[in-house]
Amino acid sequence: MNVPAQVASAPAPRQPFYKLLYVQVLFAIVLGFLLGWLAPDIAESPWVKALGDGFIKLIKMAIAPIIFCTVVSGIAHIEDASKVGRVGVKALIYFEIVSTLALAIGLIVGHIVRPGEGFTGSVDAAAVAQYAERAQHQSTVDFILHIIPDSLVGAFADGNILQVLLIAILFGFALMVLGERGRAVRTLVDDLGHAFFGIIAVIMKAAPIGAFGAMAYTIGKYGPSALGNLAGLIATFYVTSALFIFIVLGLIAKFAGFSIFRFLAYIKDELLLVLGTSSSESALPQLMEKLERLGCSKSVVGLVVPTGYSFNLDGTNIYLTLATLFIAQALDVELTLHDQLVILGVAMLTSKGASGVTGAGFVTLAATLAVVSPALVPGMAIVLGIDKFMSECRALTNFIGNGVATIVVSAWEGELDREKMARGLSRRVDPSDVETAVTTG
Repeated sequence: MNVPAQVASAPAPRQPFYKLLYVQVLFAIVLGFLLGWLAPDIAESPWVKALGDGFIKLIKMAIAPIIFCTVVSGIAHIEDASKVGRVGVKALIYFEIVSTLALAIGLIVGHIVRPGEGFTGSVDAAAVAQYAERAQHQSTVDFILHIIPDSLVGAFADGNILQVLLIAILFGFALMVLGERGRAVRTLVDDLGHAFFGIIAVIMKAAPIGAFGAMAYTIGKYGPSALGNLAGLIATFYVTSALFIFIVLGLIAKFAGFSIFRFLAYIKDELLLVLGTSSSESALPQLMEKLERLGCSKSVVGLVVPTGYSFNLDGTNIYLTLATLFIAQALDVELTLHDQLVILGVAMLTSKGASGVTGAGFVTLAATLAVVSPALVPGMAIVLGIDKFMSECRALTNFIGNGVATIVVSAWEGELDREKMARGLSRRVDPSDVETAVTTG
C-alpha cells in the first residue's frame, strides 16, 4: 500500500479545546459530581435522572439494527478472506483464539478484583428478585426456544438482541453462500450499518448531557464514595489491558520471533495518533505501510489488517466482560456460570465491527447487558460518565493487537522477511528501503 508518509501523517485542523467531546464530557462529569455532592436532593430528582436515562434510551434505540448490520456484514465478507485461501483461514483462527482469551481475561480479572463490589448501599430488590427467579427456573431448553423469534420483525420490535443475532447469523451466511449474487444486498447492509453508526455519532453529541445527569444522580444517590469504584474500574481496565499487551501479546510475539517492546517503539507515532483520536482506524494507513516496511508481505497486510478491525478487537473484548461484571457487582446481581458463558458467546459476536466508531463500545456493552438480563441495563448509567476515559485504552489495545496479528500470520504463512523486520525494529534503515519510500512517496 503506497501511502506517502507526509500525507498519511498530516495533522487534522486543531479544534478549540471547548469543542472537543472529550473535554465537554469531562466538564459535565465534574459538574455532575459537584451537583450530586453539594445538592443531592436536586441530583436525585426525576428530571436530572431523566438526562442520563434518556441518553441510554437513545443508544438502546439503535442497538438492534447496528448489531444486525455489523454481524451480517462481518459474516458476509468472510468470502473475501476465502479468496486468499489458507491466509484468511489462519487469520480468522488466530483472531478467534486471541479474542476468546481477551474475553476470558476480562471475566477472570473482574472476579478477582471485583471493582463493583460495595458500590451501592441499596438495590432494586424487586428487579433482583425477578432476575434470580428467572435464572433459577429457566432451563436450557427454554433458553434455546427463547432465542428463536416468532417473526423476523418481532425480534427487532421487541429489541431482543439474541433473536436479532440469530437472524443476523442466518442472513450473513445466506449472503456468503450467494456470493456475487448477494453483492447488492451486502452493499446495502454495509451502507445501512454506516448510516446507523452515523445516528450513533449524532446521539454522542448529547453525551455531555447524559454524562452530567448520570454522574449527578449516581453521586446524589450513592454518595461521593461511588467515585472510588468508578476510578477503580478505570484503573482495573487499564492494568488488565497492559497485562494483556505485555504478557499475552508479548508471549505471542516472542514465539513469532520479535519483541513486543521494540514493536511498540516502532509504531509509537501511530499509537499517539490513536490516543488523540480514540479511534484505532485513524492510523490504519500508516500501520499498513509500516508493517509492509517491517517485512510483512503486501497481500497478508492487505487481508489481515482490515479483517482484524472487525474480528480482532482485544481491547473491546476485555472491556465488555469487565464492565458487565462491574455492573452486575454494583447492582448486587449474581451471575451464574450459564450467564457468564452467554456473555462470552454474545460478546464474541457483538464486538465484531465495533472498532473505529465513537460510542461503538458502549453500544456493544448495551447489547451484552440486554441479553444477560434486563435488570442490568439500567447499570449502563453507572459507567456512562467514564466510558470515554476507557475508549482510548480500547483503541490502543485493538490497534496493537492487529499489528501483532499481522506479523504472526505473515510468519505463520512464511511471508515475513525477518532480516527486514530485524532492521526495522532495531531502527537500522536499509538504503534500498529509503529509495523505495522516496520513489513511492
